[in-house]
Amino acid sequence: MWLAAYTAGAMTGKPTDKTSDKASDKSPDPRRADLRTLARQGATLAGTLQPQALPRLAESVESAGVAAWSGRGELRSVKGGEPQVWLHLQASAQVQLVCQRCLQSLDEALHVDRSFLFLPDEDEVARLDEELDDDVLVLPRFFDLLALVEDELILALPLVPRHDVCPQPLPLRDDPTDVAETIEAPHPFAALAALKKPPRPN
Repeated sequence: MWLAAYTAGAMTGKPTDKTSDKASDKSPDPRRADLRTLARQGATLAGTLQPQALPRLAESVESAGVAAWSGRGELRSVKGGEPQVWLHLQASAQVQLVCQRCLQSLDEALHVDRSFLFLPDEDEVARLDEELDDDVLVLPRFFDLLALVEDELILALPLVPRHDVCPQPLPLRDDPTDVAETIEAPHPFAALAALKKPPRPN
């Protein structure tokens, strides 16, 4: 289950009646977010996600806690063109992994703080995606914001989880190559991480 709250960019400070209170209780569905409206209003969608609402993340960790997230829309003016739709995403979650050095539990705090530019033209998306550090995506009619939150939390997982200082000595093994193979075990979502753009050359 997810719990979301909607905050508009402008606040009047005036008291509201019961009718407006009921209207404000109906938050937009982050599974079908209207990014154009979110950006035009400078509004924020925010909430929390239980572990069962993040099945792909749960499969790649030992256990996961509640994830907190927020997505703020921005309409950015462009000289000689249509205003651009931006989404500023933040998310955090506490997960438990297995240290690949000592094979003991490892607590890891995941943090996401990224911006995405959405454009309606696929050719323009491909062109700017090569030029900008921020990700450029095609602007859909409705967008699954929670799927993006889960994607980014998965990408925030360490490729090789290890303690800075292991709490216990390394376990004894008959074959020392077993340790090396464990340490070099591939990230469960390495293919997804590979989709991210490489750093721009200097």
